[in-house]
Amino acid sequence: MNFAIKGNMSSQQLTTNMLITHAENYHKNTEIISYNVRGEEKISNWSAFGKRSKKIAYSLLQNGYKEGDIIGTICPNTIAHMELIYAISGFGGIAHTINPRLFPEEIVYIVNHAENKAIFVDSSYLAILVSHKHLFTSVENIYIVGPKHNEMAAKMNGFKFVEDLLDEDEKDFTWPEIDEKSAAVLCYTSGTTGNPKGVLYSHKSIVLHANMICLPDYFSLSSRDCILPITPMFHVNAWGVTYASSMIGAKLVLPGSNVSAKNLIELINKHDVSVSIAIPTIWEEVLEYLRVHDIKIPSLKRVYSGGSQVPQWMIQEFKDKHGIDCVQVWGMTETSPLGLVNYPSNNQKNKENNLMSKTGRPVWAMEFKITDPEGKTIKKDHTQVGNIWVKGPTVINKYYKERDFCVDSEGWFDTGDIGNLDEDGYISLTDRSKDLIKSGGEWISSIQLEQIIRRHPKVYDASVIGIKDKKWGERPLVVAEIEKNVNASESEILDYFKDKIAKWQIPDKVIFVDELPLSSTGKPLKNKLRDKYFDQFVKE
Repeated sequence: MNFAIKGNMSSQQLTTNMLITHAENYHKNTEIISYNVRGEEKISNWSAFGKRSKKIAYSLLQNGYKEGDIIGTICPNTIAHMELIYAISGFGGIAHTINPRLFPEEIVYIVNHAENKAIFVDSSYLAILVSHKHLFTSVENIYIVGPKHNEMAAKMNGFKFVEDLLDEDEKDFTWPEIDEKSAAVLCYTSGTTGNPKGVLYSHKSIVLHANMICLPDYFSLSSRDCILPITPMFHVNAWGVTYASSMIGAKLVLPGSNVSAKNLIELINKHDVSVSIAIPTIWEEVLEYLRVHDIKIPSLKRVYSGGSQVPQWMIQEFKDKHGIDCVQVWGMTETSPLGLVNYPSNNQKNKENNLMSKTGRPVWAMEFKITDPEGKTIKKDHTQVGNIWVKGPTVINKYYKERDFCVDSEGWFDTGDIGNLDEDGYISLTDRSKDLIKSGGEWISSIQLEQIIRRHPKVYDASVIGIKDKKWGERPLVVAEIEKNVNASESEILDYFKDKIAKWQIPDKVIFVDELPLSSTGKPLKNKLRDKYFDQFVKE
């Protein structure tokens, strides 16, 4: 029998404590600048950050919390939130970052499903908990994050303050030894197709992901950068920047809850921000503000955008008018999240314009494949579309508390996306499988139609869904939210599609709404639109 010879290297575990210890020891004076909900600035550094995180971790242990306990946070992007996340995972607990934009009943569901032992909440989000805390089944304590204001009102509602935990003397507390396979963070999906599902990240998967996104072909982060993470920490750890920033000891600017274009531009120019991450809607507003007010942002070199398809015009405008690389990325809660990055490879530099429409190339830690309806793998020729599957060490294999694995026997996870793969490894996502529209036996991409109509000058936002049709099976319907104080007719909306897409793909109808129903991540809730309009235009 042959036995594998093991390497003679250290068995030290890959944990989040390694990251914060490195930043505290070797980047101690690098600034972390944070803004609370009132716009007040706090200037700290990695040294102070590490010490406060340890103090909170020690206090949590002293107050009876133990390894494996799940502790929730409901906070914007502030230094206080980051300290909590590191402290909870650092003592052996599991940091459950809760999205405050969820509906209250969804928050109650995930708090109870996760069995949170405690919740830390920013004072600006207290109203969510005051009226619903009686519905929590496992929460023992709720701590208010921020200054100790209105102590009497807090005590009347049974709340405590995180500052009380910082009064504890940590007595030279050191981070405990933690198994790298232990859970560190819990995030829930947005729940657009049912109840939200929990994704439990290990210390090892978080460290691997943080290391990966720092690489030059991905987020290309270094200690020389000043990073502005606009994507919230409750959205998959701000796409991993929560941890990558300490790994490299970068300067951080944490904007709090004010992500208006005006405020973001002021922060970029004030602090010489070089890198930032956000969804396309944020960057669209930033570009418009820059355009209208004729402002420059010379320090900014790269912006990364994901969460929905990034329009080609946005990539082009950032490059042509501001000299900024706008890089499209793709990921899921289930993939930690980064999976695809649209950076040109060496042999693609002369084809950059052609690459703008593509979603990106796989990161090194993930393997992708595309299958046809029979489950057979499609060749890399970009002509055929199919179901996109992924596997790797930063990809889920089972949802929290579910008995069955969510991957197949070979470890492949079905992303639910449809797309194609070319010979250079670039993947183009064409739609979600549930959002494709089958008309007369042919597929129509709702994403492609949305990209077109959202460029209409009178359209503020729009969603395209398939509705029932007796002749064709399904036909596309535009649900449009028009700019304020503007009138638009159905015909001028539909005419906008002409010469931009095949005639048979042009939608037949438009529904005008005052406001589109949006998910917690700002995406139109197509399931609600389908429920309302799917059968509405079928004549009996």
